[in-house]
Amino acid sequence: MISHITLGTNDLNKAIGFYDQILGLIAAKQVAKTEDVVFYAFPGSDTKLSITKPHNENPATFGNGTMLALKVNSNELVKEIYQLAISLGSISEGKPGPRNDNAYFASYIRDLDNNKIAVFHRDDSISA
Repeated sequence: MISHITLGTNDLNKAIGFYDQILGLIAAKQVAKTEDVVFYAFPGSDTKLSITKPHNENPATFGNGTMLALKVNSNELVKEIYQLAISLGSISEGKPGPRNDNAYFASYIRDLDNNKIAVFHRDDSISA
């Protein structure tokens, strides 16, 4: 079981402003916060997301090939999150649309620290 996933940031307050808005659209809530880290909890899940300044005090960097994927309950929510993220300064990595022969609907962004995030909806009645 995965306890939490951590993404690094170089500006925790800026990251909190970004993630509070993005994750708020899917009812995620802050559950713990210090001067170095914030944890978010998701409805119906024990897995948390932490956004943190690196403990070793070196700059946070993104992982090449690393991606956080957020599953949402509609194509419209994929679009809404994408538009909000872009308005908050995200970089587009793929506009909302069908993917993989219509197996799912997704968008891809980079957060303010260049971490890659997918937001997707898949009709669970369709096998992947």
